[in-house]
Amino acid sequence: MAQPFAILSDRGVVGVSGADAEKLLQGLITNDVPAQSGHATYAGLLTPQGKIQFDFFVLRTDDGFLIDVARDKAADLAKRLTIYRLRSKADIADRSDALAVRAYWDDVDPRAADGVHFYRDPRLPQMRWRAISPAEDTPVTTGQSAGEQAYHAHRIALGVPEGGRDYAFGDTFPHEALFDQLHGVSFTKGCYVGQEIVSRMQHRGTARKRIVPVTGDGDLPASGTDVTAGDVVIGTLGSTAGRDGLALVRLDRAAEFNAKGVSLTAGSVPIALRKPAFATFELEPARDAAAQPS
Repeated sequence: MAQPFAILSDRGVVGVSGADAEKLLQGLITNDVPAQSGHATYAGLLTPQGKIQFDFFVLRTDDGFLIDVARDKAADLAKRLTIYRLRSKADIADRSDALAVRAYWDDVDPRAADGVHFYRDPRLPQMRWRAISPAEDTPVTTGQSAGEQAYHAHRIALGVPEGGRDYAFGDTFPHEALFDQLHGVSFTKGCYVGQEIVSRMQHRGTARKRIVPVTGDGDLPASGTDVTAGDVVIGTLGSTAGRDGLALVRLDRAAEFNAKGVSLTAGSVPIALRKPAFATFELEPARDAAAQPS
């Protein structure tokens, strides 16, 4: 049976190689770099204030690392890594014109092919596989293209957010974007940019805002629409697929209005929040956690 896949045209690739490539990345990103070739880590590069500048996958290859990142952020990421490189022996290049990213969301039997790198999506088992390959080639699989919209509908249904679609770069903490829930941050590794803020939020449980799945009574409006309770804005709608979507919401305010019997809406569409199956947090946070500043 053919497996569905999508060519993700909005994804780019940055290559990092050289003797100090691992040391450079390990000292910068929110997660440990993968230890074995063919394995990938989900991670981010933060501002000193602990907010996400870039989210990406870091794939180890026999020659170094390939970073699967938003296409419109690839050049900026390569530039940022070059600034941090200083005297490190590392070669950094935006390879987005030469390499393509594909996603597979069913059981696939990846087969070795020259220049094709298959890897498990490290966020959730249900996200299955991704592949980086030469842009002009088709990976060796029995897949059939289902289109990017089908891929995004799949991740939305699972509650998996994506930077630039479900939250704004430079304005969102990793906990708010579910990095702590989707294996995007290590709380045991050494220092990295923004670590103190992330560790403090983890220790104090101060993530009042979270991205959560929402279901509308009808088709949801466009991304960026305010989520409101009465006349009060408590969040922002992100990706949508028909009646399903993701939204960055103040969970403490949502719980407060829910207790008062006030419904939530996105535009004119009534919505309900849903806790992702993988989540360890509650939609109604504890009072002491909700009362603390983030």
